[in-house]
Amino acid sequence: MKRFVTAALLIPGVTYLVFYGHPFLFIFLVALVATFCFHEFGRLSGEAGAYLNFPLGFLAGNLLIWMPTYDPVLLVLPIVLAMAWNLRSGDVGAVLPKTAALALAVVYCFGPWRCARELRVIGPHWLLFALAINWVGDVAAYYVGSRFGRRKLAPVISPGKSWEGAAASVAASVLFGLAFLGRFAPDRGWLEVAALSAVANAAGQVGDLSESALKRGAGVKDSGTLLPGHGGWLDRVDSSLFALPVVYLWLSHRVIW
Repeated sequence: MKRFVTAALLIPGVTYLVFYGHPFLFIFLVALVATFCFHEFGRLSGEAGAYLNFPLGFLAGNLLIWMPTYDPVLLVLPIVLAMAWNLRSGDVGAVLPKTAALALAVVYCFGPWRCARELRVIGPHWLLFALAINWVGDVAAYYVGSRFGRRKLAPVISPGKSWEGAAASVAASVLFGLAFLGRFAPDRGWLEVAALSAVANAAGQVGDLSESALKRGAGVKDSGTLLPGHGGWLDRVDSSLFALPVVYLWLSHRVIW
């Protein structure tokens, strides 16, 4: 029930924000969610022994989201600064894990939300598609997997997931994509829509498993406690963090079928 209520409150709010929210409010809330994700990632990496420099990561990640135009140096600069900062401590054994953890945290937690900002510029319906594609897939995977799941997808990482559920997730996402983009992007052929939906869903499922692996490695059940029934923000958006860059890359390179 907690999971249902939280989703019922979040989904309409996210939909309204995507289509009608003021640009400043949109970027602010996106940066806020990214910061929550970064904080939770810091907790996971700390449990694994790689403690993050939170102020540096917070600054670098928010620059990545807020800058008017994207520049690759925004990804390189925090890595250089993190290495320099870790060197000054004199603990040479910590330079590699701490720098690597910070670089991954900035790219993983903030980078996809920069893609969300760019997708909204391309068209709000594309952003909602990139977010919803795995919402729909998760529902299908849960119901099909719980009833018909027999073959484990990744038993070490996530014992509850099955190949049957994963296949249902892809199928539901393709049907959703055909219906949704058929309405909002009728210029795109059905073959392209089906392919993009399947690829974005598969990326989201990898994102889900990746976050589960991070939690397993850190020895925790949830990344946080901010969302009742879901855990933390990383638990809620783990699929979107992988699907958003895929959809943006597809559109920005004008893949045409």
